[in-house]
Amino acid sequence: MFCIFCQNHDTEVIETRVSEDGTTIRRRRSCSKCDKRFTTYERVEELPVIVIKRDGTRERFDRDKLRSGLFKSCEKTIVTGQKIDSIINEVERELKEKDTTEIESKVIGNLAAKRLKKIDKVAYIRFSSVFRRFVDLDDFEEELKKINPTKSEK
Repeated sequence: MFCIFCQNHDTEVIETRVSEDGTTIRRRRSCSKCDKRFTTYERVEELPVIVIKRDGTRERFDRDKLRSGLFKSCEKTIVTGQKIDSIINEVERELKEKDTTEIESKVIGNLAAKRLKKIDKVAYIRFSSVFRRFVDLDDFEEELKKINPTKSEK
């Protein structure tokens, strides 16, 4: 690795640390020519997850876009920001474990909704109504029957 200060190619690793999640290696380096120190990071280069949208267009998976949708759905509920981040991490991990890097947007929505349903049913209904495009009251009623069948039988 060359020195970022003097471009000398003779640098030495003086300290190596692995990140807490094990995905990154931090290396402190020292240049043998100018004696300055700098830090480098080593990560696995992953293939991006590509989202196939309803209209057939493709875009990179965007954690912030999912986070925004989840936060809107969870307003005025008991779901914390930490729990939302946990859902996003679980969804992203599951996407990366799939055999393909191209995933339909409805699959991502279902993965997030499934986790949200276990935490807060109101947030789940809000989220589902947007990503499944509920158009009238019947759509809401149908979904409510699925999550609470005993109430709908009365």
